[in-house]
Amino acid sequence: MLRRKLTLRAVAFMYLLMILVGPLSMIFWRIGKDGVTNAWEALIAHDTIHAFQVTLTIAIIAVPLNTIFGIVVSLAIVRKKFPGKGLVNAFVDLPLALSPVVVGLALFLLYGRTGWFGSWFIAHHIQILFALPAMVLATIFVSVPFVAREVVPTLREIGDDQEQAARTLGATGWQTFWRITLPSIRWAVVYGVVLTTARCLGEFGAVAVVSGSIQGKTETATLRVDEEYQNLNYAGAYGISLVLAAIAILVLITMTVSRPKEGTS
Repeated sequence: MLRRKLTLRAVAFMYLLMILVGPLSMIFWRIGKDGVTNAWEALIAHDTIHAFQVTLTIAIIAVPLNTIFGIVVSLAIVRKKFPGKGLVNAFVDLPLALSPVVVGLALFLLYGRTGWFGSWFIAHHIQILFALPAMVLATIFVSVPFVAREVVPTLREIGDDQEQAARTLGATGWQTFWRITLPSIRWAVVYGVVLTTARCLGEFGAVAVVSGSIQGKTETATLRVDEEYQNLNYAGAYGISLVLAAIAILVLITMTVSRPKEGTS
């Protein structure tokens, strides 16, 4: 039995090593081979810095909105009864089934010159496509499900006994949520936020369609990686990719370190 457990752990470790550590090691190796100086020059370039600023701006907007939406829709799915509840639950998962390129194309058709809303925005001198608004909309859409899919099973697991008791004692809906519900789901929310943040930082397909990839204006960090790679500056592309990976790992480590150990929360 012990031998079987050790074998399974070894297989799991080797799989993770191949899938996660392998690509990162390859990036380090290629940076060293193609030139650390080239990677550094690409990282400190004005267009790269601006691309990271755009990426972080999009994440700062998209993550809080999707967090609020995820909590609200989770409470609606688990705690409420209403017509079309099953459809709402299914539509939350729609971004996971659709290709990001399709999402970008849909936004293009909606907000383009001949789209349903595009002519109105153009008439009012509001630019959606090839600007930050379209990039934010695309990122919000593709990262919608993650908070909800972490919170829904947690709400079902904890039940609503404590919430009913609080309401019986005279607590308002907001007091019940703030003092009972939110503390119970806080780590599910945190996990959802981490996944949402990673998705926002790494989004490429949908943003590539609606942004126009204008250097110094509508390029995100992932688009900048593609730009450097297409220009055969492999060291620069690997360097930017490494920074993106480092940001995601830092978020994950921060969450893991700040989480209390089992039995102390």
